[in-house]
Formats: sequence, C-alpha cells, structure tokens
Amino acid sequence: MVDLHLYAAFLVAAFALCLTPGPDMMFIVAMGGRGGPAAGVMAAFGVACAMFVHAVAAALGLSALFTTLPTLYHVLRWVGAAYLLYLAYRAFREPALPVGEAGTDAGAGRRRAFWQGAVTNLLNPKVILFNVAFLPQFVDPGLGHVPGQFMVLGVTIVVMGFAVDGSIGLLSGKLSALLRRSRRVARGLNIFSGTVFTGLAVRLAASPR
Repeated sequence: MVDLHLYAAFLVAAFALCLTPGPDMMFIVAMGGRGGPAAGVMAAFGVACAMFVHAVAAALGLSALFTTLPTLYHVLRWVGAAYLLYLAYRAFREPALPVGEAGTDAGAGRRRAFWQGAVTNLLNPKVILFNVAFLPQFVDPGLGHVPGQFMVLGVTIVVMGFAVDGSIGLLSGKLSALLRRSRRVARGLNIFSGTVFTGLAVRLAASPR
C-alpha cells in the first residue's frame, strides 16, 4: 500500500520531529510536573489520540478545509489559546500540595489529563496544517489507495509520538513526584506549569500561521 523507500524516509523524518521539542512536548512536561507520572503519560496519550483524529481528517481530505477557509482556522486558533489560558489559570490557582495530599480520586485526575491533552491538540490548527503539508510528501498517488497510505503514515507517527512523549511525561512526572515533597517546590511546579500554558497560548494567538 505504501512505497517502502518513501516510508523509510518518513520514519527518519517523523522520528526527528518527535524528538524535537515543541508545544506538545512542553505541554506534556508541564502536565507531568503538575500531576505526576500518570498525568504525564495520560496527557501524552490524549495528544496521541488527537493526532489520530488529525490523521483520519487528513486521509479524508478534511484538513484541507483550513487552507480554503481562513476564518475557520482563526476561530480554532483563538479557542485553543483561550483553553490554554484556562489551564494556566487552573495551574496558578491550584493548592501547593505534596504528592499524596493532592486528592484521592486518582482516576479522575488521569482522565482529566487525558482530555486536556486531547483537547489542547485538537484545538491547535497548526497541527492540522502540519498534516496537510507533511504527510502528502510521503504518499505515492501512483500506488492508489491514497487514504490508506495517509492512515499508515498517520498511525505510524501517532505510535512513534506516543512512545517519545509518553516516556517524557513519565520521566517529568517521576521527577515532579520527588520534588513535590516540599510545599514550596510544589508551588513552584504549579507556577512553572501555568507559565508554560500561558506561553503556549501566547504563541498560538500571536502566530497567524
């Protein structure tokens, strides 16, 4: 279904992209720092699921709507920035509790981290445009099954991205769990997370493309 030479080139390019620090990686580090290892991994899983949605949209040709409907792009951009600012507000307001005192419903915290990761990625139109620009370079229309080729590439980068981001979320969360034994450090980590979310919101709002 895919050209093996193109697929090999895609693997190299995708792996390099996954290792390059970007907004998703910074978001996952902040989530791990704020909520611990489970939150970091679940945030990475949420981002991965959102990336799969983007891959399906690219396979169906839906992502191209953002190049023909600029208003839709800008609406999504501002909604995404507003959501990140909401997360920043929550992080700044969160009590500085050491690990073990942050609440008893760990399952709810993991679900919240998952949905925050997913929603943040889904509301970032730059990810959609990335799929429009990046994936077609490794699709060979002469082989046919173009949507299938898109899906193979999309699933590959989703799995690869989760492997990298999940590891980073786990490591940042473990470091956070050690540091959060001090209330002062716990407060600092909350401020760090809020600052990261604010920076991502400003970056998204200030860059029209």
